[in-house]
Amino acid sequence: MTIRIIITGGTFDKAYDEIRGSLTFRDTHLPEILKFVRCTVPIELELNQLIDSLDMQTANRLSILESCRRATEERIVITHGTDTMAETAEVLGGAGLAKTIVMTGAMVPYVFSNSDAVFNLGCALMAVQLVPRGVYIAMNGRLFAWDRVRKNRELGVFEEKKNPSPSSGAD
Repeated sequence: MTIRIIITGGTFDKAYDEIRGSLTFRDTHLPEILKFVRCTVPIELELNQLIDSLDMQTANRLSILESCRRATEERIVITHGTDTMAETAEVLGGAGLAKTIVMTGAMVPYVFSNSDAVFNLGCALMAVQLVPRGVYIAMNGRLFAWDRVRKNRELGVFEEKKNPSPSSGAD
């Protein structure tokens, strides 16, 4: 079973530009990461875009959806920026594709020593092999259904959405 990894950028793939003193994109780190962790699962990499998820527009999300539709693989991992990952998951989940799609990202770039990128990617690769069809987000050692997750910006973690409070019955 081959897994397609669709790369879209986000903090996961950012690099430090020592001239400008900022984080930027040069290329994806996925080939290096997969070699480093000695991944033996057959992987097909697809570079869809390298963009900060805060800059992502509808056209960017539709490009990711189209890549998922075109993929011959039934199991897909998507690396994505964490700020709008849940929004892209809604687009993918709403499409109802007959595939297993697991999105993941990083709060700290892979190139930094305290990055969560490798851990999150490992969780996503394992999850995509085990869960039924659907769209999920793998972050912080947990797996969330696409319609039950949000990023808690204060804590810097993903968490399950709370159920809406029941109606009080008052009109």
